[in-house]
Amino acid sequence: MPDDELDVVVPDDLSGLLDAAQEDPSVALVVTQVAAPEPLAAACALANVAVDAVPTDVGAVAVLRDPAAALAGAGAISQLLRQLPVVLLTRREGQISAARWVGGRHDDDLPPGLVLSDAPGVLEDLLLGSTEPSAVPGVVTSVGMSRWKAMRALARGRKR
Repeated sequence: MPDDELDVVVPDDLSGLLDAAQEDPSVALVVTQVAAPEPLAAACALANVAVDAVPTDVGAVAVLRDPAAALAGAGAISQLLRQLPVVLLTRREGQISAARWVGGRHDDDLPPGLVLSDAPGVLEDLLLGSTEPSAVPGVVTSVGMSRWKAMRALARGRKR
């Protein structure tokens, strides 16, 4: 082998190795304690947050249509749910992160493995991108939901 093929080149600027943390997420989910997807989608429609609300055994999950708006979406959803904590799960280049939000503010970072350890399978499938939200039975979208329909959905949710 020629010596040229064995040479290792180390770049002067190593900041590119840290750029993955700066990239927009490819998937963003907000796990809530809301029992059904319709009231979650309705609240998100009123707050102009584009989500697909998916039912799970632990509560409805808001799959943000624009993962790049993960922080704004988690803030808006946690503000809507007031004192109930929500968990923002994001995936960037195969790296998963989890954070608890309360009252519209980032509260604490959580170990993603711990968050996902007892999570329903559909949550992991959505996070990894192996399942599209539209393929989950019972999904409700906030996109295109009128204010009138959203208010009726929230009123129905309060009567239960």
